[in-house]
Amino acid sequence: MDESLIKRLEAAVTRLEGISSTGGGGVTTLSRGGDFSAGTDAAASSDPSILAYEDLISQCVGRALSAAEKIGGPVLDVTKIVAEAFATQKDLLVRIKQTQKPDMAGLAGFLKPLNDVTMKADAMTQGRRSDFFNHLKAASDSLSALAWIAFTGKDCGMSMPIAHVEESWQMAEFYNNKVLVEYRNKDANHVEWAKALKELYLPGLRDYVKSHYALGPVWNASGKPASAPPAKGPPGAPAPPPAPVFSSESSKPSSSSNQKQGMSAVFQQLSSGAVTSGLRKVTDDMKTKNRADRSGAVSSIEKETRTTKPAFSKTGPPKLELQMGRKWAVENQIGKKDLVISDCDAKQSVYVFGCKDSVLQIQGKVNNITIDKCTKMGVVFTDVVAAFEIVNCTNVEVQCQGSAPTVSVDNTTGCQLYLNKDSLETAITTAKSSEINVMVPGTSPDGDWVEHALPQQYNHVFTEGKFETTPVSHSGA
Repeated sequence: MDESLIKRLEAAVTRLEGISSTGGGGVTTLSRGGDFSAGTDAAASSDPSILAYEDLISQCVGRALSAAEKIGGPVLDVTKIVAEAFATQKDLLVRIKQTQKPDMAGLAGFLKPLNDVTMKADAMTQGRRSDFFNHLKAASDSLSALAWIAFTGKDCGMSMPIAHVEESWQMAEFYNNKVLVEYRNKDANHVEWAKALKELYLPGLRDYVKSHYALGPVWNASGKPASAPPAKGPPGAPAPPPAPVFSSESSKPSSSSNQKQGMSAVFQQLSSGAVTSGLRKVTDDMKTKNRADRSGAVSSIEKETRTTKPAFSKTGPPKLELQMGRKWAVENQIGKKDLVISDCDAKQSVYVFGCKDSVLQIQGKVNNITIDKCTKMGVVFTDVVAAFEIVNCTNVEVQCQGSAPTVSVDNTTGCQLYLNKDSLETAITTAKSSEINVMVPGTSPDGDWVEHALPQQYNHVFTEGKFETTPVSHSGA
C-alpha cells in the first residue's frame, strides 16, 4: 500500500479520536472501537416502519384524543393512557432495532414499560363503576392488542401478530358497541370517540402490523443485549437482595431421630389412654332418639324452604344483552312480562333460549329470530328479514306486526301464530310439531280474527309409481 495513503488514514483516525474525546460539539461520537450508539438511534428513528408508526399515532390516536377532549373526565384520562401506551410501544420498536433477541425472562423485563401503562388503564376499570364504565373497559381491553410485539415465533403460544390484533379488539368491541348503542341518538362526541377507537385498531394497527411486522418484530442479531428498565430509587443505591423462597425455619431439615421420637410418642399416648381422658361421656338423655325437642315430623316452614324453587333457571342466570354487536341473547328469563329490545337493526339477530312464562317485544326490524327450548313464551315482533324459527318449544305465542318471509316450527307442541295483513304471504314450515294454530285478520277491518289449524296428520298413498301425501281431514258433529 502507498506510504502516503497510510499516513493520511492515520491522520484521519487521530482527528476522529480527538473529536470523540472533546464531545465534538454535537458531532456523532465515533472511536476506533466502533461505538455507533447515537448514529444507530438516529437510523432506527428514521426507519420507514417507525415513521409509519408515528403517522399512526398522529392520525388515529390524535383523532381519539380530539373526541375525548370534547367529553372530558375519565374518558379523556383513559384516552391519554392509550396514547401513552402507543408512544411507549414506539420507543420499544426503536430499541428492538438495536437489541439482540432476549430469552423469555429478558423479554418480560424489556416489555415492562408497556405492561405498566396497560395496568394503569386496567386500574381505572376497578372499584365502583362510573357512568363511563363502557368507555374505560373498551379502552383498557383494547390495549391487549399491543402485545403483538411479544410474538417470538409459532411456538411462543400466541397467535400471529395480525390475528392477535384482531382477536384482542373483539374483546374490546363488546364494550365499544355498548357506547355506540347508548349514545347513538344522545351525544355525537361519544359516538365519534367509539368510532375513532375502533379505527385505531381496525384497520389502523392491524394494517400497520401487516405491512411491517407480519411475522413479528425483527431483532438485531449484532445489537446490544436486552436489558430491563432501571429500577427507580436514589442514584447509587444498591438493589435489595431477593427474598428467599423458603424461610430459615422451614428450610431446616428434620432429622430421622426426631421423626421417630415424635411418632413413638404418639403411639405411646394412644396406648396409655391419655388421649381420650379429656372427652365427655354421652349420657342417655343426650342421645337424639331420647330428646324431646327432636322429632321425625317435618315442620311446614322447613317444608316450604325445601320446596321453594329458585327465581332463575338451573341452566344459568337471566340474560338480555347484545353480543359482539350482532346477536341479541335473551336467556333463562322466568316470569318476565316486560322484556323489550328497542334499539336493533336489520343486521342483528335475536336468540331466545330457556325462557318460561315471559313476554318479549322486539321493536324494530331484525335479520333473524330464533326461539329455542322455551315454555309458555310470548314474542311480539315487527319485521324480520330472513326467518322466524321456533324449535323445541311448548305452548308459545308469536305475533307478527309487520312482515316475515318464513316461519319455521320444528319439534314444538302448541304454537299460536298471529299474522298481520302484511304478512299473509308468509311461508309456514312445520316438522314434528302439533297443535299449530294460525290466526289471521277477518275480511272486514272490524272483523274478528279467524283461526286456522295446520294439519299434523297426513295420509300417504302410493299412486302411479310415487307416494302422494295429503292432510287428513276429520268430519263429524
